[in-house]
Amino acid sequence: MARVEETQLPGVGVRHEFATEAGERVGVVVHRDGRREILVYDRADPDVCTTLLGLSTDDTRTLAELLGASQVTETVTAVQQLEGLSIEWIHVTDDSPAIDRTIREGEYRTRTGASVVAVIRGDTSVPAPDPEFSFLAGDVAVSVGTVEGLATLRALLAP
Repeated sequence: MARVEETQLPGVGVRHEFATEAGERVGVVVHRDGRREILVYDRADPDVCTTLLGLSTDDTRTLAELLGASQVTETVTAVQQLEGLSIEWIHVTDDSPAIDRTIREGEYRTRTGASVVAVIRGDTSVPAPDPEFSFLAGDVAVSVGTVEGLATLRALLAP
């Protein structure tokens, strides 16, 4: 079995990389919301990604099944999660309407049902930001809520 290197991507998820028996470098980025991206690197320059394939949660299940993964793994994972509760790291984009607006002004919890429980700004974290906290481009909102609520919040913070 190939040696898999794991790299934490703060605010994004985890990247797993390995070299195939044929010498190809392959990576998988597992986003905190369940999405996956498959990365294939250039043979001549391993720092260059030649292919990026984005997969939804359903796409991931389909591909895993085609590659021989067992549904048992997913069932065990689902049992270990709190029913109806998700956490997501949402990047505030440069063009976000949330920039320079407070959490109170955005009425995010009222509009989405999801709560911003912390904000990561550069190397600093702001746990439990108060309603007067204003977002800046590049902030990462650590948020908790339903999958639907988080999707709505993501649309507001990172359109």
